[in-house]
Formats: sequence, C-alpha cells, structure tokens
Amino acid sequence: MTVGRFVSITCASSTVVAIITEVSCENLSPGDDYIAIATVDLLGEIFVNNEQSRFRRGVTRYPTIGDAVGLVSNSDLRTIYAPNGSDKINIGTLQQDPSIIAHVDVEEMLSKHFVIVGSTGVGKSSGVALILNEILKVRPQLRIFMLDVHNEYGRCFGERALVLNPRNLKLPFWLFNFEEIVDVLFAGRPGAPEELEILSEVIPIAKGLYTQYQNPERISLKRSDARQIGFSVDTPVPFRLVDMISLIDERMGKLENRSSRIIYHKLISRIEAVRGDPRYAFMFDNANVGGDTMAEVISLLFRLPDNGQPMTVMQLAGFPAEVVESVVSVLCRMAFDFGLWSDGASPLLFVCEEAHRYASSDRNIGFGPTRKAVSRIAKEGRKYGVYLGLVTQRPAELDTTIISQCNTLFAMRLANDRDQDLLRAAVSDAAANILAFVPTLGTREVMAFGEGVALPTRLRFNEVPPHQLPRREATIRSGSFIEGHDMQFIEAVLDRWRGATRRDMSSGDSRLGERSPSLAASIEPPMLQPSAGFDPDRFSLLKKPLRWSRPARPLLPIGAAVKIAWLSICESRKRVPGCARQKTEYCATVSLADAPRPRAPL
Repeated sequence: MTVGRFVSITCASSTVVAIITEVSCENLSPGDDYIAIATVDLLGEIFVNNEQSRFRRGVTRYPTIGDAVGLVSNSDLRTIYAPNGSDKINIGTLQQDPSIIAHVDVEEMLSKHFVIVGSTGVGKSSGVALILNEILKVRPQLRIFMLDVHNEYGRCFGERALVLNPRNLKLPFWLFNFEEIVDVLFAGRPGAPEELEILSEVIPIAKGLYTQYQNPERISLKRSDARQIGFSVDTPVPFRLVDMISLIDERMGKLENRSSRIIYHKLISRIEAVRGDPRYAFMFDNANVGGDTMAEVISLLFRLPDNGQPMTVMQLAGFPAEVVESVVSVLCRMAFDFGLWSDGASPLLFVCEEAHRYASSDRNIGFGPTRKAVSRIAKEGRKYGVYLGLVTQRPAELDTTIISQCNTLFAMRLANDRDQDLLRAAVSDAAANILAFVPTLGTREVMAFGEGVALPTRLRFNEVPPHQLPRREATIRSGSFIEGHDMQFIEAVLDRWRGATRRDMSSGDSRLGERSPSLAASIEPPMLQPSAGFDPDRFSLLKKPLRWSRPARPLLPIGAAVKIAWLSICESRKRVPGCARQKTEYCATVSLADAPRPRAPL
C-alpha cells in the first residue's frame, strides 16, 4: 500500500472509497500485528441501486471501528469510472490499473471550466489536442474557439477546424473598443492624455457621420455636440478613419497656439502610421467594404453556421507583438457579449493557450482589458453558454481569481515550487496530498482533479495519432540543420523577413477573397458621400517658421486634374477680412482648374 492508492472500507450499507495520503511505520509497538499505519481521505461510496452498483461523491455513512479495509478491486474501479451517459470522453487509462479507462464528464468539465497545466515537453499540447478532439466527437454542435499562440494546432483537427491568421483574417478596427484601439495606436504604451481626450470626442462623431452616409434623409448631425449623436466611443458600429482624421484636422485648423496644434499633428501622424503599416492590414484594409459587416465577422469567427467546421484555430504568431493582447481582448469580449445577448443559444468553448500571457497575476503586466475579458468569461460565462479552457506552463503567473473558477484541473509535471503551491490552493484538501507526485510525473502522465473526474486520479493520456500531433510550422530538431547555406538562402530569408512589413500593391483585394470567397462575393461597398479629407501638405506648414513669403508662380500643364487646395498660413499681425476661419491669422484660397490655354500662371 502506497500513497495515492485507493482503498475500500466495507460498511454495513455501502463500500466507502478512500485514498491513501500518508504511510508511517514509526512508534509501533513490538506486539502489534501490523507493520504500518496509513492515513486516508474519504472520497465517496459505492452503493447498490436496483441491483446495480453505482458510485457517488461524498460519504453519507462513515465507517466504524472494525470495518474491513482493503485495496479497491478491479470491479470497484470499473464501477467508479464507468461512463453513465453519452457525455463521457475517453482520454486515458488509470496509472493504478491500465485496464481501466479514465472517463471524463464533458458537461461538468465544460460548464464549470477547466485548466491544463504542465511544463514544456511533458505532452501538454498533445493532451490539449486529445481532449478537444474527443469533445468534438461527443459534442458536434459545440463551437470551439482556440487561441494558438505558437501556430502548432493548425493540423490537429483536420477538416473540422477553420484556421485563421493575419493573412486571411478581417477584423475591422471599428470593432475595437476605446481602450483597445488606443492600445493599437500607441503600440501598447499608455496614451497621451491630450490625445486620448481628442479621440474620445471625435470617434462618436465619426460614427454618426457614417450613419448619415447610409441614411441620407436623416437630419444633419451637429458636429460640435457629440452627446446628441447617440453613440459612445465603445459602440460597435462602423466609422471611417478618413472622417476621424478630418475631424481632428478641422479642430487643429481652428487653433492659434502652435504648441497645441502639435498635439493634433502627432495624433494624426500616429493614426496614419498605423493605418499604413502592412502588419495591421487585417484591421484597416477594406475595413469599411460592405458597410456594417459585424454579423459576417462573428459568423466567420465563431462558426455560425459551422458548415462542417465547428472549430476555429486563431494563429497568433503572425500578428504584431504590440497588438496581440488587444486582438485577444476583442475576441474574448465579442465571445462573451454574443453569448450574453443571445441568451446562451449557441454554446462556445473558448480555449486560451499560454493563458498566463493574457491574464497575469501581476496587475502591472499585460493589457488590463484582456485580463478583464478573460476574467468575465471565467466568472459569468457559464451562465450564457461561454465556457473557458485554460492552458499554461506557469500557473503561478496566472490570475488566481481566474484559475479558481476552473473546477476541473489536469496537472502534468511541474517542478517550480510556486506553481505547486498554487495547485495545492486550487484543489480540495482531500486531494492536496497527492500533489507531491506532480514533480515526478512521466511524459503524458497527469493528475486529474475536480468535477470532471469521478475521483482525484493519476492517469496516462492516450497516444495521439501522428496526423493530430501539435507541431510548429518551423520545427527545429537537434542534428537536423541544413549545411551549405549560401547567399541565395540568406536573401530568400530576408525577402520573407521584409515582406512581413511591406505592402503588396499588386495583390489588390486578394486578402478578402482568400479569407472567404463567399463572403467576398456578398459584400458590396455602401454609397458613401465623399469626405473633404485633409491636406497632407498641412503638416509641413507646422514645421515652417512663423513668417510668410510669396511662393513661386508654378505653371499648370494642359489637362491637369481639377484640384482645390486649402492652405492655412500663419503670419503675425495680418488677417484677411471676412475669412471663414476667424481664428486663423492669414488665409489664402487657391483654385486650380483646367486651363484653356497651353500654360496658365497660378
């Protein structure tokens, strides 16, 4: 008899099942007829109901002195782990008796969330693939959304999973709430208060302007009062960046103080830089094509309808590191909100791999809204059919509030003392003693606790078929290096490296078609009124000294396109009478039109 083994105590009306937590042979009298003393924790009991043996957690009648104790028999183990319905999945066998299948209750595991922890190289990823594949078998209607941090699960689920990445994903920027879009614009750094105030004022107005474009008969909105528009900065409705920039530019033109205008200029430059970065194409390219495409985006992300692919694997390795947490925040928030407003009509399992990255226990690390979104699913998601599965190799770095909401725990080998302490706090006192085996578990061995399993169990995961094994797209093995690298190889690598930050102008709108041909065909651009936009030359004026000189007189060639340029030029102690821009010290209007003669002076 050793620690971790099950014993049975035969009582008058039932058989009590207990687990050995301590064995000692100290302080024994020479005349004792036994050689050791074992301490046990009572876990449940086997009783007979309608001539059939069944197991239930908890003990209704405790053993008395003199009741017989022995090792749990093979038949009793089969009774304990027998599947009592179709919602059981086979993930492995008992370490105590490999002939006994360790079934897991899917309903209990999902509805109360689960977490898988383990160090690198212990078979954690293959265990995740095994569990999710088994869930797909018994719950084909359940939708699964998985965050794949290292792009290693793309081939694990075959045709049942849609794999999304920055090359085929379209996540419009207007789906981001205010905190998320600020995190994108400022590359993960805290935003400047003055710029944040400007954004919070112009974004609702830009949303109102977009609504006007689609409803021409609607009464014109007052740009000066955002409170009358009815939209907040977080309302998930479309707006155009060009409208937002125009509003900022318009406000900048009304300022006399040059230092104040610099703030507006920096904000516009920041927006333009992010919009023009090819790495952010999944957010900004064709973001307004089709008008309000929020329904199509949700349908694609969360598989409604699933079209034979109930699972989504979101590969995060290709996203810019500065916006990964913002993207995760958007996805978590949309998953919860859709479950909330649909009253849980379409259950969803949200699996977060490397969860400690997005929900750190240290409040000074990471992106606050991401932690908040994951925490909200953990606390309230089960009420709206949004379930949470967490995978991490550092449970001590995971938010304790979130991990405490996961009532089924799969613990693989962990050597860190802080991680083991957290596990002891997360499991019941009856099972805490067997966590001493966690540092010595072998590959694919796991300690399972909680509502999803009948008893705290040491089991061994089933082997995963080779075609379902997680593997990174670029797998490096010792001794597999290619010899004879030449300059051509290096140039090819550099082309791929630079291509990640270079926009391919010849591809046109291929990203949209690559993502979903049917969706691309169904999207038609709305009839939008032209925006006045802004003059990029205006920025150069801010860098010039505050004195005005007459420009050269350029000549207009034949066939020149019609263009109207509004130049706001500052000059001290001068003002044009009747100027529309009363706060501008000098205003000149230049109109260029097709000339009837070969060369016409300006």
